Parts: sequence; structure tokens; C-alpha cells
Amino acid sequence: MNKSTISIDVELDDNKVPDSILWTASDSTAAQKQHAKAMMLSLWDGADKAALRIDLWNKDMMVDEMVDFFYQTLMGMSDSLARSTGQHELVEDFKKFAVEFYRKFQEQQRNQQK
Repeated sequence: MNKSTISIDVELDDNKVPDSILWTASDSTAAQKQHAKAMMLSLWDGADKAALRIDLWNKDMMVDEMVDFFYQTLMGMSDSLARSTGQHELVEDFKKFAVEFYRKFQEQQRNQQK
């Protein structure tokens, strides 16, 4: 049996706000730890039928980056749902939501620039 390890290091400031997020994976070709401005980790507890989550972002994460991150995460979740369940109609609804979410943000940005 193969084993892969993913490590995440979070450096916090004095107020316990993330300064930096660094990660590495044993199967990665990267020689050094990789920087990230944000992360979302979700684990499924089958015994309790509950999602366990850790959502972190550093203080350099801009609002537009966060919205891009959410949009791309929602689209990725849609693809995972399609592969894991084959529920293509639900997946299309989820993708439509993600596109509408992103469109609304872009519209708000345009309105603020006026």
C-alpha cells in the first residue's frame, strides 16, 4: 500500500491571524514548501455524518482574490460531485449558481468603480 503525506504549516501573528500558509505533499515534484494565501480543508466524518472544516486566509488576501478562490472552489466541487455521483443535473445547477455568484460580484465591482 502506498502512503502520501500532505503537510500544512500556518504561521500566525500575535493576534492569531495567519501571516503565511505553507504546504508540501510527499508526492509533489516541488522541492520546497509552496505558499498559499488561503485554504479550505473539508473532511467527512462518516460516524457523525458531519463535515469538518478548516478555512484560513492570510491578511494579504484581497477581496477579489477571495471571490475568485470561492468561484474556482465551487467549480472544482461541481466537477468532484459529477465524478463521484454522476448526478449531472445537480452538477449543472451547482455550476449555474457558481457562475451567478461570480457574475454578481463582478457587477458589484463595476458599480463601485462608477
